[in-house]
Amino acid sequence: VQLVESGGGLVQAGGSLRVSCAASGLTFSDSAMAWFRQAPGQARKLVATINANGDTTSYADSVKGRFTISRDNEKNMVFLQMNNLKPEDTALYYCAAANNGIYYGLDYDYWGQGTQVTVSS
Repeated sequence: VQLVESGGGLVQAGGSLRVSCAASGLTFSDSAMAWFRQAPGQARKLVATINANGDTTSYADSVKGRFTISRDNEKNMVFLQMNNLKPEDTALYYCAAANNGIYYGLDYDYWGQGTQVTVSS
């Protein structure tokens, strides 16, 4: 299984960015997906989740109303649209996949290497 994130970069506060994750080696349409992030010196935190068919999503309180998770099961990709970015959103963003269509835990089965998002003030 391979998860490859892309789309990170440097953006000013208030700006937008979309990060993507391309998945291979798994039955993507049967897999719940998630985005996590880890800032320097901090633990990895769950940002958003989406179930296998894309009709159920959840968000950390810190990103509700600003971030949107979505997926394209034909292209085996999951996305995180980030709007109104804040300096505290600066982190390494990881995508993760579960071997279940619905998953509410933190112990995902597969992880990408991450893409850096830096928000300047």
